[in-house]
Amino acid sequence: MSLSYQTLTPDFSVAPQLQPADMRALADAGFKSVIINRPDGEGGPEQPLSDDVLRAAREAGLQARYQPVVSGAITAADVAEFAGLLRELPAPVLAFCRSGARCTNLFQAAREYGVDQTQG
Repeated sequence: MSLSYQTLTPDFSVAPQLQPADMRALADAGFKSVIINRPDGEGGPEQPLSDDVLRAAREAGLQARYQPVVSGAITAADVAEFAGLLRELPAPVLAFCRSGARCTNLFQAAREYGVDQTQG
């Protein structure tokens, strides 16, 4: 299986929608953590449920968190929570949403918020 993701820093990458079956490949690629930023149901019934992705991620040995963020409506609270996740989770971290743009925006805002994600 070939994963499509964009590396923003050595410790952080973003991806479009991932499936439960992708979690093993993420772990095999060296990721330690995954953040789901896409709310359940946003993409209709074909979008996997976050619980299924979280379960598969944990089975693959990844730390995993679900932080649903509405596209185009990122709040200061969303940024603060994302910044906290970046401090808490072991790197490298991969975050995903529909296209990866929302996660990129969250990451950039968290960096402006003062997060220096350099954990290993």
